[in-house]
Amino acid sequence: MAARERLLGAWRAALAAVQVERVLPPHLPAPPTAGRTRVLAAGKAAAAMAACVEAHWPATAPLTGLAITRHGHGQPLARIALRQAGHPLPDAAGVEAARDALYLVASADATDHVLALISGGGSSLLSLPAEGLTLADLRAVAGGLLRAGAPIDDINCVRKHLSATLGGRLAERCRAPVTALLVSDVVGDDPSTIASGPFAPDRSTYADALDVLARWRVAAPAAVLGHLRAGAGGALAETPKPGSACFAQV
Repeated sequence: MAARERLLGAWRAALAAVQVERVLPPHLPAPPTAGRTRVLAAGKAAAAMAACVEAHWPATAPLTGLAITRHGHGQPLARIALRQAGHPLPDAAGVEAARDALYLVASADATDHVLALISGGGSSLLSLPAEGLTLADLRAVAGGLLRAGAPIDDINCVRKHLSATLGGRLAERCRAPVTALLVSDVVGDDPSTIASGPFAPDRSTYADALDVLARWRVAAPAAVLGHLRAGAGGALAETPKPGSACFAQV
């Protein structure tokens, strides 16, 4: 067999091995005995993952939720709302969807169950600016880091510290138990890196984010620098770290 055919065969086998319909159903949790299952899907595979949940979920079990995916990656959903937003740079549709995602998670109570379906691209699609920041601020910083060639860990470090949803912030706001199922697009499969870890602990700090901007010579807006400096100085709460109580239910 020619090298080209061997490589194409390996590529097709890899794609087949990670198809949502193959890998997701065995890991779906049982519906809660009381309350509702609230699905939050975010990433380029969000619509496919949400559709798979709908196909395998009992018809009589309450199911609601939101799937946020990249423009052009949607597909029909019956029980879960679909939003399409900007990637790799966030847009206004993504900010609105991320705001709704935060409400969906924060309004769940202890009888509900949050099913988080996270895939690559979720960092942009869940970009809700932290208080005092704007969409333009997030776009300027993300665009600058992308143009500079910064690695994904550095980009996500900054994103987490400019966001109300990333870097464990969704776990921090959730009172319901959470099952998070992730499709990894990063080497090492670190949950804090996939979609900037909305339900995962974050080891990075505001000071680290400032260091990233300086190292890659990104001219960040004044509001961004002010926000990060305030956080580094202790005036803002850090992202939740490993061992934080909010992760006991995730």
